[in-house]
Order: sequence, then structure tokens, then C-alpha cells
Amino acid sequence: MEATMEENQENVIPGENSAAKIQERLLKRHQARIEDAERRKEAKESQVVAEEQGEYFSSAFNRERAGIEELLSGCSGADRALVTQRLEEATAKTAQLQKFLNDSMMFLTQYDLRQAQAALQQLQTSLAETREEALPKKKFAFRSRTKAADKVPAPPSSDTPSSDTGTPVDTGSTSVDGMIVSEQCGFSNMDGVSLTKTAEEIQKRDVLLTHLTNCKVRLFGSPSTLHLKHIDSCEILCGPVSSSVFVDHCKNSTLAFPCQQLRTHNTTDTQVYLHVTSRAIIEDCQGVSFAPFSWSYPTLEEDFSVSGLDQGRNNWSQVDDFNWLAAGTPSPNWTVIPEELRKTDWDSDFKRKSHVLSN
Repeated sequence: MEATMEENQENVIPGENSAAKIQERLLKRHQARIEDAERRKEAKESQVVAEEQGEYFSSAFNRERAGIEELLSGCSGADRALVTQRLEEATAKTAQLQKFLNDSMMFLTQYDLRQAQAALQQLQTSLAETREEALPKKKFAFRSRTKAADKVPAPPSSDTPSSDTGTPVDTGSTSVDGMIVSEQCGFSNMDGVSLTKTAEEIQKRDVLLTHLTNCKVRLFGSPSTLHLKHIDSCEILCGPVSSSVFVDHCKNSTLAFPCQQLRTHNTTDTQVYLHVTSRAIIEDCQGVSFAPFSWSYPTLEEDFSVSGLDQGRNNWSQVDDFNWLAAGTPSPNWTVIPEELRKTDWDSDFKRKSHVLSN
């Protein structure tokens, strides 16, 4: 009798353990299903949010674009004063629309981004054409450097080059490839010189550097936009740019600047030391390499404050190549500069060259 009871106990205990294990497995499976359902729910909610953001962007963008187009169409037949007022308003609204696009890039699909950029480009072209038709084109003006130039190291001879060495650009407004560049200043058609602009000269203005060869350029301060076009074998350093930097037809050069957005076209064998708060974009480029912005000067922190850029947000290595759409495969058109090859001493060559020129 006692033996039989012991056998029953031995049979009961394993059964209870087995039931407990089965219950534990069922609980784990149930918990896994709950977690999986939560993940699917979160993914669906994220997708809905992204779709809602995209729909809001499209609606707001098209509404603002229509308003600008209406302003431009109202310039036809109007008197000069009214045309000037409407063009100024359209220019300001176009700049705001560009900023809205820059701020929305993180959640837009690449297709929607390209569509919006094409629409904005067309709008800027229409703005330039309307301005050219309605108002006489302003001519370039020559202006000597201000006394503020003494605040930064710069060769005196580079500030007021003669007509056979180049032209300092300083105009009220002009058009660069269909894009309005207002209150523009900069340098053009120069070879083998060191050039400097002070914060007082470029602060909140649009800066244009074009047709420069073998030049070293230092731009202190915070410009509104920076346009680089037809640059060959140059070193160009700029303080924080509050909105966009546009680079076109640049080769064998070194560039450094913080900005909100970078658009680079037709550029080869160029190094870019970058601080950018959105994502850099390249198109029709080869041999472009990137590293974090590393140039420094005494008033850099103040200029960052003026620009409004977020110093804690730098997407320098996040580059979208519009000629390379193969998902999961890196673009062959750009690379990251290895740390051991990155430039850190920016001013020694510039000072040496400035000294030679001044003598």
C-alpha cells in the first residue's frame, strides 16, 4: 500500500511540473503576441503620422506657391512702385517657402522632395523673369573695403583688385541661373589671390563667388545664402550660413561652411568640411568627399547665434545622391574623408600667401 502511494506521488509531481512549463510557454507566447501587436500598431501609427505630415506639407506648399504665382501675375501692367512692392513680397515668400521645404525634408519621400524642389526652382525662375521684364537690370558697382576689414587678417591688395585681376561683386540684387540673389556681394573673375569679407560686409546678405581659380577665400560672419559657381582649385571657408549653400561647377577645391541645406551640382574632386542641419544633396558629381566642419575663428560662436543654426545637429555624413537610387548600396560618387587625412591647420597657408601678396 505504501509503495503504491509513493508511486502515485512520483507520477503526480512530474505531471504538475509539465503543466507549469506548458502554462509558462503559453504565457510567453501570449506576451510575444501582445508585443508584436504593439509593434504593428506603432508602425501603423508612424506611417499614418508620416502620411499626415506629407499631406500637410503638400497642401501648405501648394497654397503658398499659388500665392506667390498670383503676386507675380499681378505685376503685369502695374506701375513701377506696385511692381517693386509685389516683387519684394514674392521674394520674401519664396525664401520662406525654401525654409519650409528645408525643415520638412526629414519626413518627405525622395519623390515628393524632388517634386517640391523642381516646383520651387520653377518659381524662382518665374520670379527672375518677371523682375527682368518689369524692372531695369542693375549694373555691378565697385566699392572699396570698409575700415572694418582691419579686424581680420587680410591682404590689402586683395580687397581692391584692379580691373585686370577681377571684380568685387556688390549689387542690390541679381539673378543666378534663374534664382534671385538679393543684396548680393562677393568676388568674381579672380586668379591666384587671397580674399576676405568681414562680418559687417556679409551679415544676413547673399554672397556670390564665381569664376575663381587658385584663390583662398575667408568669409567671416553669417550670410543669408552662399552661391559658389565655376570654382577651380580654390579653398573657400565661410562662417555659418543661415539658409542654403549652392555649389555648381566646382573642381579640385576645398570648401568649409555650416549651413541649413547644401545643394551641389556638377562638382568633381572636391573636399567639403560641413556642418548641415538637414541632409546634403549632390547631383551630377564625382569624387566629392565630406568631413565635419573644423574651421574656427574668434567670433564663430556669435555668428552661429546670428545664423540660428543648431550646433548640436550635424548631418555632415548623410548625403543624398540624386544620381544613385540603388537602395542599400553606397553611392560611388562621394566618400567620407578618413580622420587621419582631414585638414586641421587652415590659416598658415592663407597668412603666408597674404604676406607674399602684401609685399
